[in-house]
Amino acid sequence: MALADTTAPNAGLLARAPSPALVLGGIASVQFGAAIATTLFANIGPAGAVLLRLVAATVVLLAIWRPRLRGRTRGELLLAGGFGLLLGVMNLSFYAAIDRIPLGIAVTIEFVGPLAVALIGSRRAADLVWVALAAVGIVALMHGDAHGLNTLGVAFALFAGALWGTYIFVNARVGRSFEGATGLALAMTVACVVALPFGLAQGGGRLLQPRSLALGAAVGVLSSAIPYTFEMEALRRIATNVFGVLMSLEPGVAALAGFLVLGQALSAREAVGIALVVAASIGASRRTRATAIDV
Repeated sequence: MALADTTAPNAGLLARAPSPALVLGGIASVQFGAAIATTLFANIGPAGAVLLRLVAATVVLLAIWRPRLRGRTRGELLLAGGFGLLLGVMNLSFYAAIDRIPLGIAVTIEFVGPLAVALIGSRRAADLVWVALAAVGIVALMHGDAHGLNTLGVAFALFAGALWGTYIFVNARVGRSFEGATGLALAMTVACVVALPFGLAQGGGRLLQPRSLALGAAVGVLSSAIPYTFEMEALRRIATNVFGVLMSLEPGVAALAGFLVLGQALSAREAVGIALVVAASIGASRRTRATAIDV
């Protein structure tokens, strides 16, 4: 790890970019990256794909931001380490889910995490409408016409959703505690260590095959380096409930990526289920306290 601390040339560009554009760009990047990652599963397994993704993203982030440990408080280092643990487990859980159920459905089920973030602290009885709407959407997905959902895959998606909700709060805190994406670079290093034994167990020597390395590098940039950096910058300037509104498009983008890249078509019932969850998330987020957002 480099000891010199420099300012990345793109820091000013990110700081000037509108927060909604950063969040939406991150959504598209991470979902198409996830669709590409599934093409690696047959060869190196989902944990192997996670390991390559995290290593590739970490190399990029370390090269750009060059974080240093010297001068950091114990609390800051523990925060970065905890964030890395969260990232590692969240990615392993999500990839285990999309190995078993379609991408769009997995992301929709996982989205209960950000939806919960949007509803936390609300005392409005009307918000129960959004909870009910989301529940109906999830039930529609569970009984879709085209896919018999794997129970373990659903469980992994729900667990990843809980971690995703936590990620929103921790990401915002890391963004306030570290300059640029230096905290993220440190956290990603820890995430690599978390994923290492699982990735090696599933991928073994196949991780070093040229195709695996090339696709893993692409997934790392698309699914980690770009979206995590964009989201961290956005969360410096907007509240988590506003972030939740923008993230509401994620299940729809995931379904589109799954269709375009993997040919995962949805039944009419499943499409309605995704739409209901998206609507519930938008409604719940917009019902929370009004917050200014830069445009």
